[in-house]
Amino acid sequence: MKQSIYIFAILITSIVSAQSNIKGKLLDEQNESLPYMNVLVKQGGTLVKANVTKDDGTFIINEIPNGPYTISFSGLGFIPVQKEIELKEDYDFGSIIMKPETQALGEVTITAEKPLIQVEPDRTIFNVDKNLNTAGNNGIELLRKAPGIQIDNNDNIIVEGKAGVLVYIDGRRSYLGGDDLTAFLKSLQADTIDSIEIITQPSSKYDAEGNAGIINIRLKREKGLGTRGTASTTLTIGDYARSNSSVSLTTKTKKLTLTGSYSNYIGRSTNFINLYRVQGDKIFDAKSSSENDGFNNNFRLGTDYYINSKNTIGANINASFNDNESRTNSRTPIIDRPTMQIDSILTAPNSSNSNSLNLTTNINYRFADTLGTSLNLDLDYGRYERERFNNQPNFYVSPNGEELSANITAQNTPIDIDIYSAKVDYEQKLGKGSFGIGAKFSNVNTDNTFKFFDVNNGQSTLNTNRSNNFIYDENINAGYLNYNFATGKFKFQAGLRVENTKSSGDLTAFNPNDNELVKRDYTDYFPSGGITFQSNQINSTALIYSRRIQRPNYQDLNPFEYQIDELSFRRGNPFLQPQYTDNIKISHTYKYKLTFSLSYSYVTDYFAQVTEAIGDNRNFLSTRNVANQELINFSVSYPFKVYDWWNVYVNAYVYNSKFKATNTAFISTEQTTYGGYAQNTFKLPNDLSFELSGWFLSPSIWGGTYNTNSLGSLNLALQKKWNNWTTKLSVNDVLYSIPWSGTTQFGNLFIDGSGGSDSRNVSFYVSYAFGNKDVKSRKDREGGSKDEQDRISN
Repeated sequence: MKQSIYIFAILITSIVSAQSNIKGKLLDEQNESLPYMNVLVKQGGTLVKANVTKDDGTFIINEIPNGPYTISFSGLGFIPVQKEIELKEDYDFGSIIMKPETQALGEVTITAEKPLIQVEPDRTIFNVDKNLNTAGNNGIELLRKAPGIQIDNNDNIIVEGKAGVLVYIDGRRSYLGGDDLTAFLKSLQADTIDSIEIITQPSSKYDAEGNAGIINIRLKREKGLGTRGTASTTLTIGDYARSNSSVSLTTKTKKLTLTGSYSNYIGRSTNFINLYRVQGDKIFDAKSSSENDGFNNNFRLGTDYYINSKNTIGANINASFNDNESRTNSRTPIIDRPTMQIDSILTAPNSSNSNSLNLTTNINYRFADTLGTSLNLDLDYGRYERERFNNQPNFYVSPNGEELSANITAQNTPIDIDIYSAKVDYEQKLGKGSFGIGAKFSNVNTDNTFKFFDVNNGQSTLNTNRSNNFIYDENINAGYLNYNFATGKFKFQAGLRVENTKSSGDLTAFNPNDNELVKRDYTDYFPSGGITFQSNQINSTALIYSRRIQRPNYQDLNPFEYQIDELSFRRGNPFLQPQYTDNIKISHTYKYKLTFSLSYSYVTDYFAQVTEAIGDNRNFLSTRNVANQELINFSVSYPFKVYDWWNVYVNAYVYNSKFKATNTAFISTEQTTYGGYAQNTFKLPNDLSFELSGWFLSPSIWGGTYNTNSLGSLNLALQKKWNNWTTKLSVNDVLYSIPWSGTTQFGNLFIDGSGGSDSRNVSFYVSYAFGNKDVKSRKDREGGSKDEQDRISN
């Protein structure tokens, strides 16, 4: 009863008395920041307020009634510290040094584990090392398991039913897209990835680019004095053998951190695509199979120099070198539709060789004090080069095998892209909240050459009517304001970002009559905001809004042709306009685990993947603004423990997508899609673990035009850990249910297609960790070239 009266007295006092704020920063004996430490404010033995330190070790506790308090600081592995204060005005502890706990614990065992899924106010975090089946996976396979993420039949990434997501690596946007991004992600080993952050409603501090938000892949880093590293390799047997290998090393002194890693992908994979095409009075029944040889290498080097506790400078270099070769055999019976008789058969045994270099560099400076003031400066430069040569023979034969005609061509398509960016971010305490302001400049120069050759008797002749050069320059200048504050059980955030885009696409044909120049100059405003309500310790509800833009990939603007055969190809569209998305989302989290979310999105000038007819025989796939999209998505995720030896994670979603035609040739369509991912992890004797996992996607719409059938995958994994070693044996796509199929209609062109790869395979993985076991994970550094890096695609 006395305690209840005392608590009531504290509540009354908090209403009528003056209030102050408490702040400070926790460091270890090496002056390293201590994140996620407990900070408790007590009065008379009763808890008044609790908080945890941020990533940089700082904390701030607002609106504490003036009076005497006991402040305690604690965390796993450190001796608790207790301070007595008389609060009369804002109180700053400055830096508090925490000493490590050295006393033996005897029989007491403390186990602290990160959950598989963490739900934060602005993002969902998928902790990779808590998922057994990720060991030995590459980046593409890993993304498929992350909550709310789908990978479609062309390895495009879809989040909450929307395409157009941006991929970041350690806070810096990837320069790659399309086949190059897929190759890079396949060369990443899961054991080099710490977590995947899914940010569906980024604030104004982030670039407005990205229809579906941001996926940030956090690579593992090390922190603390000493040296530590890992080495691993995965051997996968599908139709052929392929491997992923990686090695990483970090060494750290009190003033300097050096990190380096290397990963690769080597081997051969296969895929197929079948396209049954009805065009006018003819039917084209094309069946193609491919073998792809890849040798992809990635290097990362980084350093941070700690000038003092407030100032840090750093630099990062990332480079990837890719050498790929593919061979495709395509056979297309050409059928007269009225009689259903085969007129002729087209065979196209084509081949492609490509070499690419992707280089990104970053220099950065960071200032942060214990008062909530921070300043970040980033300078970035990126260079992308690719040489590709396609050999495209086309042979026509009669149904009985008689040679009718031949048309042999070749294409040489070099690409050079330079990206420059600079950005500044400043944040400080203002009133009861935090105010942020920043600006960014970026400039992109692309130079693309398309040389088309006719080949006769082994001699190549440049075809000037089908060759061109495409130069694209783009400058984006952006600025933003952002403010957030908390009061009671509510947190508020509001921001505005302004971006001015100037671009010029200059298509110069070898035949001067076909020259075109496309210039754009536009300014857009991107508001964002959110409200979070923490009703109690276990229930949190958030309402968030943002407006975003999706600019065309650089290669989607480029009118190059990439052929399956001379009748079917893909080419860019220099007149493609940006698409804009308004997103609103409400979510609820229970016990930091069970999460429900409901979102609504409206997309104008949607990037539809349209297959169009040319004459009576030819067709091509291109990106077109032919529809608007309306999407409603509901999802739920829940990791839970059935028994101590049995853990379950479930992520399920359902969404309704409507595509409303803005072009008379496009057919409006609507589809309700459901699916999800689930895994069961079982702890077995002798440090063995077994996992049964799988994903499913019901019929859906791909690219706004293809109605695809359901697909999914069942996977098995057995893992063993001992000392510094980890081994895993896995079987993927046991039922061979990943291959896709679907239909599309545009104008008088109808296609029934299907495709897949050697997704059913067996993998063996082994890794070894070496060095100082006391080294801990260090905070990743974000760079500035975020808005441009995902728009290079093939």
